[in-house]
Amino acid sequence: MGRVTTLENFFTLKEPNQFKQLAHYLTWEGKLTESQLRCSKEVIHSFNHGRDHLLWAVTGAGKTEMLFPGINEALQAGKRVCLASPRVDVCLELFPRLQAAFKQVDIALLHGRQTEPYRYTQLTIATTHQLLRFYHAFDVLIIDEVDAFPYAQNKKLLYATTQAKKETGSCLFLTATPGEELLKKVRQKQLAVSYLPRRFHGFPLPEIQVKLVLNWYSKMYAQKLIRPLKKFIKNCQEVNRQFLIFVPHIKHLPFVLKAVAKIFPSLKITTVFSADEQRLEKVQAMRNHEIDGLITTTILERGVTFPGIDVCVLGADDDTFSSAALVQIAGRVGRSPKRPTGNVLFICAGLSRSVKRAIQQIKFVNRKAKEEEHAMSSVSPSDT
Repeated sequence: MGRVTTLENFFTLKEPNQFKQLAHYLTWEGKLTESQLRCSKEVIHSFNHGRDHLLWAVTGAGKTEMLFPGINEALQAGKRVCLASPRVDVCLELFPRLQAAFKQVDIALLHGRQTEPYRYTQLTIATTHQLLRFYHAFDVLIIDEVDAFPYAQNKKLLYATTQAKKETGSCLFLTATPGEELLKKVRQKQLAVSYLPRRFHGFPLPEIQVKLVLNWYSKMYAQKLIRPLKKFIKNCQEVNRQFLIFVPHIKHLPFVLKAVAKIFPSLKITTVFSADEQRLEKVQAMRNHEIDGLITTTILERGVTFPGIDVCVLGADDDTFSSAALVQIAGRVGRSPKRPTGNVLFICAGLSRSVKRAIQQIKFVNRKAKEEEHAMSSVSPSDT
């Protein structure tokens, strides 16, 4: 929004919904699984009836693809749609995916670093901060990663969501780890919910391995690469597999990088964090397989997909890592059907409450997925 004072006025225009009617909107030719299709139909039902909806699906369930039929119906009905995310990285990843799925639809991408002037479009992808610019503009407003910083617990952004959506519109919340506020609304029947405990390829979430190491910080600061991390990186290097190493704080990045580079000088690795001016370029280099790994903060805990990677969390018991963040980090692994499994390593001094909860949640989700699979396989053809 830039600098705003109390002496300035804001003006809004009534949403005209004047869009060119197309013969076809959705050009995506993929196919949803039975479970994805069920969730997609439930979302469409909420869109058609102006209801808010929670899509609670595990990381790697194919949430974006599940949105396509609902977005398609909304566009066909002349509705205006916005897909918003708290993080610019996620928006930059979603934009080409939606362009490929809706090839004939003009899509606007809005974020704080944007240099291109604003234009009026039927489909918009934006950071949640950009919603402050809109008033009763969208018939369908989708908030991806609703539990992510900086959206979660941010009253200003929650207000922006309410203001940006039409009074008769629908809001769809997407997350793998819903907070208590959303779950309370579900329990009180104020929010419809669709639950999907299985990934799109049908494999379970990789479960967390824990290695207890006292004073990992001091050892790494002294340029001593701790044994579990050394073994983790060596295993990745031997099979030419990319990896992410998460640390609790920005101050940990340089000495962890030095300790790793000292033992593995041939590896192409670098650090990345929220205020890194080259953050987007580094993430793209990782996508292009130009580097072997990234040492990062929680900025890459969600929303960014690198197929086939392994993940290590240093200091997983640090207060920085909530159970939701740890589940999201673990969810970076096993997302590709070519490699639906993988290694998730937590290195910590002890089992914190968040670490225990993350382990329990992943085991719970995998158990629910097995139960769903068993229920589906026990249905006879005559029952369907």
